[in-house]
Amino acid sequence: MTGRALSRAALLTALAATALTGCSGGTEPPGDAHGTASPSRAVWKPRPGLAWQWQLDGKVDASADVPVYDIDGFENSAADVARLHRAGRKVICYVNVGAWEDFRPDRDAFPRSVLGEPNGWSGERWLDIRQLSVLRPIMERRFDMCRDKGFDAVEPDLVEGYGNDTGFPLTARDQLRYNRMIADIAHERGLSVGLKNDLPQIPQLVRHFDFAVNEECAQYDECGELSPFIEAGKAVFHVEYKEPRSSFCAESRRLRLSSMRKEPELGVWRSPCPTGRPTTE
Repeated sequence: MTGRALSRAALLTALAATALTGCSGGTEPPGDAHGTASPSRAVWKPRPGLAWQWQLDGKVDASADVPVYDIDGFENSAADVARLHRAGRKVICYVNVGAWEDFRPDRDAFPRSVLGEPNGWSGERWLDIRQLSVLRPIMERRFDMCRDKGFDAVEPDLVEGYGNDTGFPLTARDQLRYNRMIADIAHERGLSVGLKNDLPQIPQLVRHFDFAVNEECAQYDECGELSPFIEAGKAVFHVEYKEPRSSFCAESRRLRLSSMRKEPELGVWRSPCPTGRPTTE
């Protein structure tokens, strides 16, 4: 599952050590509300301002009238994705790429050597992302699943382990290498890919990712750090769990973030920032 805003202090410590540089708010742009496809890789390119639904708790409920759905890749079928497509939706495949989960069907594919400390969520342990040759084929099979079910994009979760107590001496350089590999795996399959959180590495990664997914940037006064995605014409899908909409929606509209309030369990309920006009598809 998700809901893991990284410790700001941990990130700053990691950055100092490596000297790195570094709500559906705005009016939707004219043209195709679902964005455009890159001719070279034929991947979906979601534009800033698209409204979205993020539901990771169980099978998807298709009642939200929004153009983008982000749902669990394992718990939803090809038929679920096709149903959303028939309704004109684009569909993002949630996959955890930074932690092992004991409740997934491929849990036995992970050797013990890559399993680190618990990450605070039941049944999950951090992965040793330095072991690219071990993890790449596992992630390739997961992304094959997303492609074969008909998803348009992937949301790879927990791509900022270097700032956490994983049980491994991970560096920012390790994280950049792994995150770029994850983006490549998605693009090789014709899937769009989003950068989940990992704000300090946005300058190094924005060109490798097609959109961003962020948790709680308003609570930590970090939303401006997502501007490189917006400036590149790439959507930023943003949620807050504790902050009231009155405290972040105006800023989200200014920054052109796709923002809403959700419960941490990421069920069906959503409370989006008003756009000032009806959402169009």
